[in-house]
Amino acid sequence: MSTQMNQEELASLEYRLITIASGKGGVGKTWVSVTLAHALARAGRRVLLFDGDLGLANVDIQLGLMPDRDIGQVIANEATLAETVVRFSEADGSGFDVLPGKSGSGALGSLSMEALRSIRTGLSEMAANYDHVLLDLAAGIDPAVTTLSKHRGRILVVMTADPTSLTDAYAFIKVTHMRNPNANISIVVNNVGSKREGEKAFEAIRRACEGFLKISPPLAGIIKNDAKVVDAIRSQVPLLTRHPQAEAAIDIKALAASLVGR
Repeated sequence: MSTQMNQEELASLEYRLITIASGKGGVGKTWVSVTLAHALARAGRRVLLFDGDLGLANVDIQLGLMPDRDIGQVIANEATLAETVVRFSEADGSGFDVLPGKSGSGALGSLSMEALRSIRTGLSEMAANYDHVLLDLAAGIDPAVTTLSKHRGRILVVMTADPTSLTDAYAFIKVTHMRNPNANISIVVNNVGSKREGEKAFEAIRRACEGFLKISPPLAGIIKNDAKVVDAIRSQVPLLTRHPQAEAAIDIKALAASLVGR
C-alpha cells in the first residue's frame, strides 16, 4: 500500500469513510450497506463499498457478483486493494465499486493490528478517488471492527427495535466511544413496522447513551419493514433496481440524501 500521502492528507480523506456497524447480527447491516451505496451512487456520488466482514463476507452475493479476487489476496500480498475492486454496473452504465471480502476464512478475523491498520490506511488513500467509502464491518466489537472503524468519518450503527439489538448496539457505541471519544456516531433503525416504532427505539438508545456515556448520537434514518427487501436479496438484485418505489427504498434514499447534504 502507498505511503506517499502525509498524515494531513490522510486525515482529510478519512472524513469520506462511512462505517456501517451493528452490535449484533441479523439486523440487516449488509443490506443497508449495499442499498445505501447504491442510493449514493444514484445520487451522483462516486462510491466504494468495502466488504469488511472478514471471514463472513456476502456483499458480492447480494449484488450477484462473482469477483476473481478478494481481500484475501491483498492480505497475502498477491494483489493491491485497487486491483481487487470490481464494478457493480447498471444497464445505463452507472453503478459503484466493490472491494470484495473473503467468505469462510476465520483466519481473516484474527489479523494483526498492523495488518488491520494497513487496510484502514489503504482505504483512506483510495478515498481520494471517491466521494464516499463505505465499510460494511462484522457485527460485534472484535478488534477487527474497532480498529477498522477508528477513523474521522461517520459511523452508522444499525439496530432494530428488538431489545437485544438495542443492548448490543449500546455496547458497540460504548466501546467505540471509549476507544475514540471523538467518533462521529449516528443511529439507523432498521426493519420497523412504522416511523413511530423506529423513533421509540431510537429514543431508548439515546437515553441510555446520554445517561451512561454522556453523549447523544443523532438519528440518521429509519427504515421500515418491507417484504420486497427479502425478494430483492433472494433475487440477488438491489432493491433500488428491482423495487425502486418500495417503502424501504424510499427510506434508504432519504438516508443517502441526508449524508450527501452534510
